[in-house]
Amino acid sequence: MSKINHSSYLRFLNCLSAMDAKKPEKKLDAIETQLLDQVMLGYTQNREILVGDLLVLSQIGSQATLHGRIKKLDRLGYIKLVTDSVDQRRKWVQPSKKALRHYEKLSQLLEMAVAS
Repeated sequence: MSKINHSSYLRFLNCLSAMDAKKPEKKLDAIETQLLDQVMLGYTQNREILVGDLLVLSQIGSQATLHGRIKKLDRLGYIKLVTDSVDQRRKWVQPSKKALRHYEKLSQLLEMAVAS
């Protein structure tokens, strides 16, 4: 197994930068990225995430900011908001196919950076 060193990480950052430069309008900001990371972590751990679970992440931003970014991630197609069938006030947050493809691309870029 390859060891990740600083130059591997820098190659990964360069790949990310090149990917973002191709489609700057689709680049997620830091808050959106952190929210999507939380959704994906929950998904990979088979934890169901509610909008309320994300709104309490005060280290990322205020509730109003987080709510706006959640709506933007939904609008951009990175997440799906599914209303609870029992309690209409609750909304489950699920990664979309677009989000899964995005993280697969990130994984490929990381593997390329480590391999080179």
